[in-house]
Amino acid sequence: MRGVDRRSFLKTGGALLAAGTLPVTLVEIVFAKAKAQSFTFGYISDSHITHIKGSEFVRNWDRGLIRAAGEANLMTPRPDFFLYGGDIAQLGTPEEIDHGLDLLGALRGDVRYVMGEHDYYLDLGEHWRKRLGPEYYSFDHKGVHFVVLNSILTYDKWTHGNWDSDMARMKAMARLDNPDGSPFLVGKAQREWLRKDLETVGRDTPLVVVSHSPLQKIYKGWNFWTDDAEEVQALLEPFKKVTVLYGHVHQIQYNQIGNISFHSAMATAWPWPYPSTYAQEASYLPKLTVEMNRADPFFERDATGWQFINTHTGDVDVHYLLPDNRNRVVAFDAEAGHPVDAAYQSEKSRIPPQRHY
Repeated sequence: MRGVDRRSFLKTGGALLAAGTLPVTLVEIVFAKAKAQSFTFGYISDSHITHIKGSEFVRNWDRGLIRAAGEANLMTPRPDFFLYGGDIAQLGTPEEIDHGLDLLGALRGDVRYVMGEHDYYLDLGEHWRKRLGPEYYSFDHKGVHFVVLNSILTYDKWTHGNWDSDMARMKAMARLDNPDGSPFLVGKAQREWLRKDLETVGRDTPLVVVSHSPLQKIYKGWNFWTDDAEEVQALLEPFKKVTVLYGHVHQIQYNQIGNISFHSAMATAWPWPYPSTYAQEASYLPKLTVEMNRADPFFERDATGWQFINTHTGDVDVHYLLPDNRNRVVAFDAEAGHPVDAAYQSEKSRIPPQRHY
């Protein structure tokens, strides 16, 4: 690891953790070539800002985002930029999106945004695009090609169905467990855009792909699922190393599919249970993921935390710093060919299943 002293970083992280840290991801990109540059960027996701009336918003979700932005500003080294992983709002209203952007305005640095389903299904993203621009795009930074996708689209028949109101459509998509919902998609038009975008990128160039939903199929009942995930993965397959970062699931997940490493980020709002706790529908939670103990309703920040992601020549090591829980390290194991959870990969060393309150 170059460009940052890991011991100093983790010491700083420990101080933040003691203060009750919220989910912020610090990602470091490090290259083997002598002329390459290392850098970091911050990742915050899923604030779900909720409007009550007038100037009133649900305080807990406000405080989660305020605290995450404040602690992100204390990061050492200072991130080159920030990515916001989606779901600024809960019901997609202009009041919620504007208020969330006001709070994120406290971040000291440039912020790039991903669209979440809670930002989209009220007005089909009109206000979000008015404030933030295109819902999918790419950019290059110090030798890394970044792709930001809108992965929360769905089938036109559902989107433009016989809804009583736009808010009825929004509330249907906002429910975690809704048989009347519809699975997420990247979609044909966006996949074609991605194919053309990647045509000009060298196969040895590290890719970081950022989406809101996982670009894999984990649990359809909760939309931890992207229906055309395999088609997106096929477009990424020619590249030597790809890292996919996503929000939406409000929990730690990690996986390896071919050349693609997948890592989720936790939310600043609240945690979700793991799909394995629900029997209504088949779960394909990655076998690599070792579930964390959570969540105590009397501790509002239980099952939240933040991650330091070090990408060394495309291989990902993730340091999870968790309040009121054991810290975790998930490191890419070259011999195994996938991430290995340093403390919990072995069945004998796993902590007991979570308690359900």
